[in-house]
Amino acid sequence: MTEPVGTYTRQDEAIDLRALCVSLWNGRRLLLLVTLLITACAILYAVLATPYYEVRSLLRPAAIKDLDELNGTDVYELSPEDALKRVGAALASYENRYEFVRSSEALSNALAKPGRTFAQAFEYFNDRAFTMLQPDPKKQDALTSFVGLSLTYPRGVDGVALVNGLVEFAIARERARIEEDFRTVVNNRLSVLDRRIQAARAAYDAVKEAEIARLLEGDTIKRALLKDELEALRQMLRTRRDDRLAELEEAIAIARALGIHKPTNPTSLGETPRTVQGSVIRTEVNNQDIPLHFMGTEALSAERNALRKRTSDDFTEPRIAEIHKELRLLEQNRTVQAFQARENDDLFLKELGELREEAGRLRALKVDFTRLNLVRIDQLASEPLQPIKPRRALIVAVGIVLGLLLGALVVLLRDLLRGRLQPR
Repeated sequence: MTEPVGTYTRQDEAIDLRALCVSLWNGRRLLLLVTLLITACAILYAVLATPYYEVRSLLRPAAIKDLDELNGTDVYELSPEDALKRVGAALASYENRYEFVRSSEALSNALAKPGRTFAQAFEYFNDRAFTMLQPDPKKQDALTSFVGLSLTYPRGVDGVALVNGLVEFAIARERARIEEDFRTVVNNRLSVLDRRIQAARAAYDAVKEAEIARLLEGDTIKRALLKDELEALRQMLRTRRDDRLAELEEAIAIARALGIHKPTNPTSLGETPRTVQGSVIRTEVNNQDIPLHFMGTEALSAERNALRKRTSDDFTEPRIAEIHKELRLLEQNRTVQAFQARENDDLFLKELGELREEAGRLRALKVDFTRLNLVRIDQLASEPLQPIKPRRALIVAVGIVLGLLLGALVVLLRDLLRGRLQPR
């Protein structure tokens, strides 16, 4: 039975595989040569390639006691987590890395590249060498709080000194910034307190001046009222004296008409003269006022003359003496004098004592920032035992495999071109 054209059988496949194996066996020398050549190239690359090493340093939050001196000032508060974040930001800062490497002559020379400026060489190195290590943000666990720095560097660069030095540089730089922030906060608070003290003094001066003005104005008003009262009393006394003089003139005229020269009374005036032996005492009981003309012209004239000669009636009114006394007291206000005689007004400011106490406390604050531990160095960078690349064993193994594959491909192509291998 004839098989259809264009179909394969298992016998044909076996023959092809056998022919392939025979071809590879016949070209085993070429296969081995190519394999050895590729392997030698791989070994040469593994030996001559610049080795790269990796070091890392891990930082964890500091203990609470390490920041207690700073937090105890009640001026600047810094938690261990915040301090760790600040140091981590300082480690990730391009400026800090650049300044640190720039400050080290050995590191600067190790990174120098022909035809490149230092800034270009460092930027190239920074992009490929540094890696920040941080915990997985999906894991919110206090035990995983850390910040790390990993460095991959070629041979010739002191990576251990670079990482450890950069960590110390970042911590010192952040400590200096915290100290500067602390001083700034203290100075700002002192400025605020000084302004409050000045405001309190200005307010006190205003209140004192207002009180002095109020007291002086009160004295002025009271003095004016007393003078008005004094003038009114004197006018009243003059009017009273004029009325008395008029009354006396009338009484004198009546007494002169009645011929009364000596003081007498109505009863005596109506009796006829009679001789009386011995001493006689007369008593007259009368509930009516005796008219003034019964005083007689002599007494009345004497009183009238005295009133006409009087230059002042002040002594007849006790209130006038009291007014003079009050006016004399108003000449000097002892309260105003006490206000003006104060040498230190600060003693009378109630809130000034508290403000000065707070200012004194702020000025006396002393924090030893040299002993301020912002972070705890959990792992220092140490000298690596072996480079991370090139991985010589893997390179050699890959070279052998590639050599075998390339050698087989060369042998098969050679036999195919020579016609020894006929594909079906």
